[in-house]
Amino acid sequence: MRSNRFIKRLDLYIIKKFLGTYVFAIALIISIAVVFDFNEKMDKFMERSAPWSAIIFDYYMNFIPYFANLFSPLFVFIAVIFFTSKLAENSEIIAMFSTGMSFKRMLRPYMISAGIIAISTFILGSYVIPRGSVTRLDFEDKYVKKKKTTYVHNIQLEIDTGVIAYIDNYQDYNKTGNRFSLDKFVDKKLVSHLTARSITYDTTAVNKWTIKDYMIRNLDGLKETIVRGDKMDSIIPMEPADFMIMRNQQEMLTSPQLSAYIDKQKQRGIANIKEFEIEYHKRIAMSFASFILTVIGVSLSSRKTKGGMGLHLGIGLGLSFSYILFQTVASDPGVLEVMAIVADGRVEQPSRDNLQQTEYGEGKDNTGNHVQIFQHSGRPLERCRGTSILSSYRI
Repeated sequence: MRSNRFIKRLDLYIIKKFLGTYVFAIALIISIAVVFDFNEKMDKFMERSAPWSAIIFDYYMNFIPYFANLFSPLFVFIAVIFFTSKLAENSEIIAMFSTGMSFKRMLRPYMISAGIIAISTFILGSYVIPRGSVTRLDFEDKYVKKKKTTYVHNIQLEIDTGVIAYIDNYQDYNKTGNRFSLDKFVDKKLVSHLTARSITYDTTAVNKWTIKDYMIRNLDGLKETIVRGDKMDSIIPMEPADFMIMRNQQEMLTSPQLSAYIDKQKQRGIANIKEFEIEYHKRIAMSFASFILTVIGVSLSSRKTKGGMGLHLGIGLGLSFSYILFQTVASDPGVLEVMAIVADGRVEQPSRDNLQQTEYGEGKDNTGNHVQIFQHSGRPLERCRGTSILSSYRI
């Protein structure tokens, strides 16, 4: 009597082989990666007196799932080639085809296994690992690299339609910005101009700022009224995370948070979201990569050849390194956008020769003017502070 079950005993056999080899490959390669990483960073751990509990639980307990998930498609490819070559070498695939099974039917358990891995990869990469990345990157900033952004210069962003905020410099340790201004435009006409000596973010509330030593100029045609004050609490729709772009910040956000952040920054016309968009779409693409690499791996290794498993593994490793190379190249935003702020209504275009770029997106040209570096995307902002003009250039 013919069985009508969707998953048969042979399918379960292949699924167990697939998933077992996949887990074994991850355990083997990640173990090697941990040993090399520890040897590389051991001096810094000792030099900066990193506690063992933090090294194990804060760093490596988050390092392992991050890198396992990052190279999950690669492990899928290696696992498929390894155990399928073994099946072919033992003539098990020939036995399957001799029963009348087609290649398409043989792919069913492979696709089921790839689906399980793809769903796991997506859930981990979109919701679980970003939370652990916060702890891991904080550990690296404290004990390994110490390159966490603590201040920024020349912050300009459109916080609402026709509302442009400017902060000359902002220190994250005390949540305070100096020389703040807020311009409001209606039909491209300036109707209000606020300037303040400093502005401080209130971490106990949402979008609450304390403005100190301020002056507000309200313009109504030819009429002008001036309001002065020492201190004022105000709700301004911006927060430090909007302009304090930390190293690998996109890795700390879950997919819903990434989507919300990208939408908000696009509405504000800010051009520092290229890496965030790449990260968002990469998480989706990596899930589908499991299916593609599974089909390629099965097609490559299901035939019994004279070279045997060694030939298949050699080709597989070559393709794997190509995959890593192209993944690295594709993840590089490539194009930088320079936002140059020059007083008196003049905007100069910095070149590669006269721009000194820093890691956090700041620089000076050879005339001493401050410039702000962002990843290229979106439209340039226009009109910012007083007679200054904000414009964007590609270099």
